[in-house]
Amino acid sequence: MPRASERRSAASQRHADTIRFILFEARPAGLTFVQLVRSGELTPSQTRAGLACLRDIIAERGWPPLIWTKKDGYRFCTEPAELQAYEIAIVREKLTEIRRFITAVVGPHVALQPKGRWIKHLNTQLGSVESTLDIIADFIDAA
Repeated sequence: MPRASERRSAASQRHADTIRFILFEARPAGLTFVQLVRSGELTPSQTRAGLACLRDIIAERGWPPLIWTKKDGYRFCTEPAELQAYEIAIVREKLTEIRRFITAVVGPHVALQPKGRWIKHLNTQLGSVESTLDIIADFIDAA
């Protein structure tokens, strides 16, 4: 099955263009999700699809990253310090998600099936991901 970025619909691309235009008009300020919905006259679902598609387009074309902060909402950002703060927040969020998944799902599965090949592999790989994210978060704290 193709990746989501490879199976974008024409509709989501139109929604992405609408959102991009709205965000360029609002620069340097950002917009909340509700403001994007209202400004683009899109449904929440269309706005989510447009944001996902816009992130893929940004990556393909080398445009400035689209970030979201509680204070400013969605906006394009080129400031290195702000991008690093956003990346730190995302790394810590993913680290928390992985740790909770390991302790709440994978750990009990290992206890139920300690010799299972699949669960051993999953546990090992997720432990590696957790360790890598932890190193990144620690590096950021040390900097």
